[in-house]
Amino acid sequence: MNIGILSTGIYLPDEKMTSKEISEKAGIPLEVIEDKMGIRSKTIPGAEDHTCEMGVRAAKIAIERAGIDPKEIDVVIYIGEEYKEYPLWTAAIKLQEEIGAYRAWAFDTALRCGTALMGLKLAKSLMVADSSIQTVLLAGGYRNGDFIDYKNERTRFMFNLAAGGGAIILQKGLKKNRLLETEIITDGSFSEDVVVTAGGTKNPITAENLKEGLYRLDVLDPAGMKKRLEQKSMDNFLKVIRESLAKSGYKEEDVGYAAILHMKRSAHDYVLRELGLSNEQSIYLEDYGHIGQFDQILSLELAEREGKLKSGDIVVLVSAGIGYAWAASTIQWGNFE
Repeated sequence: MNIGILSTGIYLPDEKMTSKEISEKAGIPLEVIEDKMGIRSKTIPGAEDHTCEMGVRAAKIAIERAGIDPKEIDVVIYIGEEYKEYPLWTAAIKLQEEIGAYRAWAFDTALRCGTALMGLKLAKSLMVADSSIQTVLLAGGYRNGDFIDYKNERTRFMFNLAAGGGAIILQKGLKKNRLLETEIITDGSFSEDVVVTAGGTKNPITAENLKEGLYRLDVLDPAGMKKRLEQKSMDNFLKVIRESLAKSGYKEEDVGYAAILHMKRSAHDYVLRELGLSNEQSIYLEDYGHIGQFDQILSLELAEREGKLKSGDIVVLVSAGIGYAWAASTIQWGNFE
C-alpha cells in the first residue's frame, strides 16, 4: 500500500539566541559552543509561541501547501512535547479544532525527540489497518529549552535545545514521497538519567523546590550515562538506519540524503562517514539548534529549498530522544508510478 508525504510545515519563532549569548550565560568559550557543540544560533520562543500553538501554525502551513480542505483529514496526531500550554491536556483535540479538522478524531503521542518518527510508524499502521483512514496530520510544537539552566554543567549537551513547530500530512494512495519502513530502538537503562526532578508524583511542585530550580532538566547519573551512551549511542544510530533501509529494500549506499537531528558536530560527521555520505548529502542545523522531534522536518524543507533532493532519492530521517530512543524512517522521495 502506498502511503506518501503530501506536505510538510515548519514554524520557527522570530527570536534567536546566539552562540555568544550561550557562551556568556554558560561561561563556556565561544569556540566550544560553535565548533564542538555546533551552535551558531538557535530559535527561542516569543511571548505567544506556546507549544501546541506552534504546532497549529505549522499545521496550517502544511494544509495550505497540500491544497486540501481540513475536513478531509481523518486523524490528527499530536507529536509535540508533553510540556505545553496546560499540564494535563489533550493538545491534539485543540489542534484539530484550531485547524478546522472537524471530521477527524485526535490523540497525543510521545517519545521525546523520537516522537515524529514514531508517529510516522504509528500513522502508517493505522492507515494500513483501517480502510476509512485516508489522510493523517501529525503536528506539534517544542520548547524544552525553557528547562535549561546554563549554569548546570551536567546538562551541557542540551544547550542546543531550541523552539519551533512542525507538521506532516500523510495520504493513502499518494504516488509521491513514499513512506517506507521505520525502525526504533528503546533502552530502559537510560530511563531515569535525564529528568525534571520536581512536578511529578514523586516530588510535587513546592515553593521550596521552585526556589532551588528543581523544575529544570537535570542529569541524575552523569558519569554513568556518559559511559553507557559511549558504548551504545552511535551503534544504535547506525543500527536503526540500516534496519530501516533493509526493511524498505535498500542499503546504505542507496541513500541520497540524511535528515539528521542536531547533535554535536563530531557525532553528525561520524554518522555521515559511517554511511559513506558526504556533507552535501545532509544539512547540519547549526543555525537552528535542536527543535526536538521536528529537526527532520526542518532538514527536509531546507534540503528541498537548497536543491539537495531529487525525484527517486532514498532519504533517511534520523532521530534520538532521551529515555533513550533511536529511530530512523526511510522515504522514497519524489514522484513514482
